[in-house]
Amino acid sequence: MKKIMLLLTLVSIFGTAFKAVNELPIGATLPVADVKMKDISGKDITLKGAMKKGGLLVMFSCNTCPYVIKNQQRTVESGNYAMNKNVGVILINSNEAQRGDADSYDAMKAYAKAQGYKWSYVIDERSAVADAFGANKTPECFLFDGTGKLVYHGAIDDNPTDENAVGRKHLKEAIVEMLGGKEVSVKTSKSVGCSIKRI
Repeated sequence: MKKIMLLLTLVSIFGTAFKAVNELPIGATLPVADVKMKDISGKDITLKGAMKKGGLLVMFSCNTCPYVIKNQQRTVESGNYAMNKNVGVILINSNEAQRGDADSYDAMKAYAKAQGYKWSYVIDERSAVADAFGANKTPECFLFDGTGKLVYHGAIDDNPTDENAVGRKHLKEAIVEMLGGKEVSVKTSKSVGCSIKRI
């Protein structure tokens, strides 16, 4: 009986931290496209506004996750590649539980400047956009085509822990296939990273 009570207590304490979210399926339409999010530029940005003719790359990220840091060069390369192909790019920080600390607005501005981001890096208030996407990790990628249809969801490549051992660049290949009018051959992969810090 004591074990059951302890389990129920732990569930009640941690239940809000581990909110169940439904993962956006391949083929789904870009959700919450008109929700305004505060960008590091000081402007309000929407997903629809970030989209370009070729499509939109949405990446859930943050400032401090070791996996984000390990993938930082790959994030910049992927973002630059997408933008050069007329695919919009937006990075979303949904770590609402760390907003007063490492994932504050000022910390985001400093981090983006240090990494040389050329795209929007926005605050997802109360993790509402992450909830709509079913995003759970940082980094985690969602690629939409020019019509706003999800064609790829997952990791940047097949080895998030070791850049030197990458065999396939899933995100880049998805962009190439999408823009070439082909069906994306690898539509999903496992995102490896830190959990999004919801409240």
